[in-house]
Amino acid sequence: MTEPTGRIPMRRLAVPLLAACILCLFSSPAESQVFTLSKQELTDYTSQNPFERFLDGRPKVPDDMIDRARDLSSEEVWAGLLKKGFNNQFADGFHIVHAGKNLVGRAFTVQFMPLRSDVDDVAEAKAKARGIPRLTNQAAIDMLQPGDVLVVDLFGKKVNGTIVGDNLFYYLANAAHAAGLVVDGSIRDLDGISEIEMPTYYRHTEPTPIGNVMMTGINIPIRIGNVTVMPGDLVVGDQEGVYFIPPQFVKSVLDQADEIHIHDEWTKKKFAEGKYKSSEIYPSPSDPKLQQEYKEYLKKGLEEISKKRKPQ
Repeated sequence: MTEPTGRIPMRRLAVPLLAACILCLFSSPAESQVFTLSKQELTDYTSQNPFERFLDGRPKVPDDMIDRARDLSSEEVWAGLLKKGFNNQFADGFHIVHAGKNLVGRAFTVQFMPLRSDVDDVAEAKAKARGIPRLTNQAAIDMLQPGDVLVVDLFGKKVNGTIVGDNLFYYLANAAHAAGLVVDGSIRDLDGISEIEMPTYYRHTEPTPIGNVMMTGINIPIRIGNVTVMPGDLVVGDQEGVYFIPPQFVKSVLDQADEIHIHDEWTKKKFAEGKYKSSEIYPSPSDPKLQQEYKEYLKKGLEEISKKRKPQ
């Protein structure tokens, strides 16, 4: 099915920290991309990132941690972020394609705004001066790295708010090797998309192609629901919704998840014995002997997990 694409111009930024991004519009002839945070700016705004970075400065959560995150539940992520005081990292209310398959990957952010012709004309002129005949939403899609999750702020748009149909979705999954898609907007060709194994979170389905919008930024801070999403966040989605974990908290969230897994395993084991009331075991054992039993169980469990993860 043919998928017309929207034009990709500049926008007027409402958030002060993004004002400098306007100066970056097509600032690099070699990359020829819509405005974004410069490598230094992206590094500054993600300065707590403990990992390596992509060439553009985006944090690169390691593959082994992405693999560990595949079994995370919303409860486990929530508990880890709550301890850090980050309470605005969860977005819900999505329709989900392949709801039984968890979404895990690195955030590649894209932002749209309603089309404004005077701004669009300037952006088009600047693009042509750089030898780019036409700006389309595929410019961002073609920049994805394997393991990226395309996270798109399309301001909840339904009609003409379709970021992809089944053709571009096929490209995302099989050519770009993306890990998934999260769009605060629409998708089209749901029957075809449903046949392609890639986790996807979306607000609406709609037959119209993308239009009457302008792509206003690539790999800048964006809003999804009540979340501020940064490029390089670890995206974790399950049937409840999607979490966006800042890179500096990924290891601590994963380590705490190991403890929660062991705690839940021990708790259910004690429940199965039928000797205790729930309040005697959960959320933590009240009896000193049971407390010691749990500490030993936890220690042994963590040692076994560590042993399994050591390189052979």
